[in-house]
Amino acid sequence: MASTQILHAEQIERKLQRIARQIAEEFLKVEAIHLVSIAGNGEHVGKRLETILSGICDMPLHASTISLNKSNPLDGSIACNTDLNQFTGKHLVLIDDVLNSGKTLIYAANHLLSAGPHRVATAVLVDRIHRQFPVRADFCGLSLSTNLKEHIEVNIHAGPSPEDAAHLMD
Repeated sequence: MASTQILHAEQIERKLQRIARQIAEEFLKVEAIHLVSIAGNGEHVGKRLETILSGICDMPLHASTISLNKSNPLDGSIACNTDLNQFTGKHLVLIDDVLNSGKTLIYAANHLLSAGPHRVATAVLVDRIHRQFPVRADFCGLSLSTNLKEHIEVNIHAGPSPEDAAHLMD
């Protein structure tokens, strides 16, 4: 399988810094932001954004993780480590590493919508632009047009690491 590096550690850090600043600007006047990361690499992206945001804005940040079967969300339960009632009327940012077909984000967002949040925005490190579901990234580090045979593999840690990278695999 051929691999092409599309982001190295320094680029990933810059993209996360930019996404965090966009989130801070967009939610400037809200009382708090709930960062809801999708388990796996989405958690690492979420932790990194939380760290950056806590250094650039004063508003309270609340971090949560949502778990689901990414390949088949209807097979198994969708669970959040925070009581969904905590999201009622709140501002949420749903975070993942890659937006591919949109399936993972749409099922996670649907689960969160049952709580009646005020707003759900989405943030991803890489957007592949191959949506099969009506979801988009409100905050995105890199948009990349790929063919259907290719996929993006992200190696990211909870804190900056020289091993962080994103590769296009075909």
